Amino acid sequence: MRLKLIKTKKDYLEALDRLEEIFDAKRGSQEGDELEVLGMLIDLYEKEHFPVDLPDPIEAIKFRMEQMGYTQTDLASVVGLKSRASEILNRRRKLTLDMIRQLHEKLNIPTDVLIQAY
Repeated sequence: MRLKLIKTKKDYLEALDRLEEIFDAKRGSQEGDELEVLGMLIDLYEKEHFPVDLPDPIEAIKFRMEQMGYTQTDLASVVGLKSRASEILNRRRKLTLDMIRQLHEKLNIPTDVLIQAY
């Protein structure tokens, strides 16, 4: 096991190759430990070099509604009124703190997604 920090794209590609080689390593074995540490190093490199932005709050609401089979009427039961739901989905009304709490609780959308500006 020869682990090193991943500093370059070449290091990253080599780490991915090694990860693939030992992917089925037994947990607790030397290769299993290497796999675990290598995964952490790759994750750190990817977070720094390939950051993923949070989704747009309104798109997140629409996506979650689709997943749950919700209609605008269902959303209205979460945010108060059908007209309010329409205004939110059409970006004519900002989410209030209470709406964010309700959307998080009822639709299970992370609050850090909902509090972003849109």
